[in-house]
Amino acid sequence: MKPFMDKDFLLTNVTAKLLYHNYAEKMPIVDYHCHINPQEIAQDRKFENITQVWLGGDHYKWRAIRSNGIDEKYITGDASGHDKFIKWAQTLTKAIGNPLYHWTHLELRKYFDYDGVLSEKTAEEVWNLCNEKLKDDSMTVRGIIEQSNVKLICTTDDPVDSLIYHEQIKADPTCKVKVLPAFRPDRAVAIEKPDFADYIKTLGEVSGVEINSIDSLYKALSNRLDFFGEHGCKASDHGVDYVPFVLADENKLDAILKKALNGENVSQTERDAYRTAVLLFLGRQYAKRGWVMQIHYGVLRNNNTKMFEKIGADTGFDTMGTYNCAENIALFLNELDKSDELPKMVLYSINPSDNAVLGSMIGCFQNSDAVGKLQHGSAWWFNDTKSGMEEQIKNLANLSLLGNFIGMLTDSRSFTSYPRHDYFRRILCNVIGQWVENGEYPGDMDTLGKIVEDICYNNTVKYFGFEI
Repeated sequence: MKPFMDKDFLLTNVTAKLLYHNYAEKMPIVDYHCHINPQEIAQDRKFENITQVWLGGDHYKWRAIRSNGIDEKYITGDASGHDKFIKWAQTLTKAIGNPLYHWTHLELRKYFDYDGVLSEKTAEEVWNLCNEKLKDDSMTVRGIIEQSNVKLICTTDDPVDSLIYHEQIKADPTCKVKVLPAFRPDRAVAIEKPDFADYIKTLGEVSGVEINSIDSLYKALSNRLDFFGEHGCKASDHGVDYVPFVLADENKLDAILKKALNGENVSQTERDAYRTAVLLFLGRQYAKRGWVMQIHYGVLRNNNTKMFEKIGADTGFDTMGTYNCAENIALFLNELDKSDELPKMVLYSINPSDNAVLGSMIGCFQNSDAVGKLQHGSAWWFNDTKSGMEEQIKNLANLSLLGNFIGMLTDSRSFTSYPRHDYFRRILCNVIGQWVENGEYPGDMDTLGKIVEDICYNNTVKYFGFEI
């Protein structure tokens, strides 16, 4: 029996161990998509207790605790931080096979020097140890980032955001990590949402454009793209339930937008026409600016109405959808490519059944504009498990060029999530090691080491054009 999560955790063969310890382990991190708060980096927040670090906003853990029959009081309610932590420890013991179990212990070892096992029996010990460690000046937000060897972070920012905290970070010579905004215009695309008209009014005010037509909306978005570009932005991100494709002329789009701004009902076809137009406009703008367009799709959101009304969105009540939009994605990519306005793009589906679709889809639009111009994004959300990562890696290898992959991201709201990169790197090295040990690829460590280092770091820097 192997020791519990030792230095060779998840590394089951000699080649994997060599690749991880000699190459992957030492590589820096570029977190090109996450949901951490730039304000906390600017202000170098210091946490009062481990519950703030681990359980504040982490809907992955919230779902697990609910699955253990724990009252909501100890999850998002008014229970003390101590009591919430105890409930998490009680839950964790049952999370055998869940990546949360592994991530928790990787984080305990990385940041808190704790090599034991968190359980109900050890909860008080770990609570006290972690809280004592958090008093140290090395455990501020920036300290945690530095310990994690993170060189660059892209946050997720709304077009109406002032980016004031990004400005503060850039102006602060004591901040060693580079923090860039990423353009996330979901609220400008989601014409079906009840707050759409109010949002468009705000967008108009911030951009200095009165929005009353599709052309004026484009002008407002273009102004904000310029503003984000001035702050170093090199990437966008779009969270959509599915990728639409319904073409409409300007007059039709004007009529649809006016209906929505007047609070009138917009049909499904009209919604899709509007969303298609805005996404195409933005794709062309990204291509013009040399930005990367990321599209995350496939989530069926807010399924528990009672809990949504009680505590809101992004609290653990989303699931995989089964949206069949492969044809629409192909049409969308083709529409941009026809006029040579297809940007570098990363496509992520939350449903693993789409892995082969995306692996084959990206091959239709690769060209000499960039190495790996179209990317099948890393295993996302419900898929960033051991088996989910293995499946994504193998599908990408089967259908495209794994050596050009831009690798892992955290997609997290927690500053202690960076061991997820370590988790990914171990899995990557083990998959590659298995192929080598099985005689499916030469055991040339120079070549293999370069592939691993590129996927872990180098490809990402080159693909996004980051200056580090």
